[in-house]
Amino acid sequence: MATEGGAGLAKSAVEKLSDAMGEKTKQLGTAMQDVHRQRRLILVIVCVALFLDNMLYMVIVPIMPSYLAMWEAQESNASGANARGANASWAKSVLGPGYPPENEDIKIGVLFASKAILQLLVNPLSGTFIDRVGYDIPLLIGLTVMFLSTIIFALAENYATLFAARSLQGLGSAFADTSGIAMIADKYTEESERSRALGIALAFISFGSLVAPPFGGILYEFAGRRLPFLVLASVCLLDGLLLLTVIKPFGSRARENMLVGTPIHRLMIDPYIAVVAGALTTCNIPLAFLEPTIATWMKKTMGASEWEMGVTWLPAFFPHVLGVYITVKLAAKYPHLQWFYGALGMVIIGASSCTVPACRNFGQLIVPLCGICFGIALVDTALLPTLAFLVDVRHVSVYGSVYAIADISYSVAYALGPIVASQIVHSLGFVQLNLGMGLANVLYAPVLLFLKNVCQMKASHSERNILLEEGPKGLYDTIKMQERKGKGKTPHPAGGMEGNSVDCYHRDLTGASEEDSSDYEYS
Repeated sequence: MATEGGAGLAKSAVEKLSDAMGEKTKQLGTAMQDVHRQRRLILVIVCVALFLDNMLYMVIVPIMPSYLAMWEAQESNASGANARGANASWAKSVLGPGYPPENEDIKIGVLFASKAILQLLVNPLSGTFIDRVGYDIPLLIGLTVMFLSTIIFALAENYATLFAARSLQGLGSAFADTSGIAMIADKYTEESERSRALGIALAFISFGSLVAPPFGGILYEFAGRRLPFLVLASVCLLDGLLLLTVIKPFGSRARENMLVGTPIHRLMIDPYIAVVAGALTTCNIPLAFLEPTIATWMKKTMGASEWEMGVTWLPAFFPHVLGVYITVKLAAKYPHLQWFYGALGMVIIGASSCTVPACRNFGQLIVPLCGICFGIALVDTALLPTLAFLVDVRHVSVYGSVYAIADISYSVAYALGPIVASQIVHSLGFVQLNLGMGLANVLYAPVLLFLKNVCQMKASHSERNILLEEGPKGLYDTIKMQERKGKGKTPHPAGGMEGNSVDCYHRDLTGASEEDSSDYEYS
């Protein structure tokens, strides 16, 4: 009897647990169906992906010298000239002629640049792919590649494997970063909400970059070199599983109703987008060029200790977040001044960059570095939403290619930084490097005046124009297009050319009714 009673209690407990789990699952499913909750979850997924990408980018900073020292010791202890000769010839083929394999600075520089270079090459293709298939599948591809890259980092036993893992990370970033930012722009259509969501994403990018070196250094010191990468791989896996749960990328859906995005080459020649892309590259050059050079300069000029060089950029996280917050608040209140916030940020970056060489101790150096990160926050937070707005009013509201262009802009700076910055310091000097970067930002700031009237642009109904350019697809479409042509022949008043160029260009479409926009089946 006691056995039967125990079995009954166990069965009752299992039933209660099953009912509770079923209720929780039902509540979770209901929550995911809510649009506002779903897009919050999407924002969390994207922010974690961006955080992981930048953590992985910077986590090897304190670990890399030990990696190289360990491998150099292994090579010196290894017997056989053939093995050493093969390794030297491989390093020479990777690093290029004239770079000795013993030069650790060159090895580290090439390793850092390899991610940005591959990301730069893949972005034009990933942007087009995202426009064709949507945002969720490319984000899942990016997270999968980043997971594999992180595992390879953990298992790396030589420089070649580390170089391959770093390059693979660039491939994953080209999909994850671009599709993630584009997904945020697509889900948050109101300009104020879009600015706030992109600002949160930028804060996670900054946090990942700045917290990664101490995170990697502490775990490496107490738990070995593999643990930092295994922790990041676990978080990446969880983020991918959450993406599969929330969005269901491979679920049944009507892809035939997706808009056809503007080709990336047409976006690149748009003058407004080109101005924004140039600003994003220029404002990130000081950060990209100082990261590989400032530690050596600090050691030579102010005798900085190891911990000071390790936490050089950590205080700059707080002004970066402050800059994001201020820009989001100002953009919500004065949205027509987005260009001004970007120009002001570039002036602050330029002035701060020029004052870096004048610093003589660690306390003084924190001030201009905080100024650089504060200015970058102003520029990024103001101009990233502007890219989405430009696509909305001048092209088709599909954001993969335009944010691929933004990613290309960042990649240009970070591909050149680790390789070019050291050469400039050796040939011209650290002072000249900073003065050049500061001058470039100050001179580019007035160019943003070109964006002054962007906020006055109106929606261009570009989806309809794209479809009309492709020609009618049936008898019904042919009749509709003929009707539009007839309505579009009404004369325009002589004084009706005031306003922005977008309104003038599409004024002949004003005779078409709003219902016509739904008459076409998007491919």
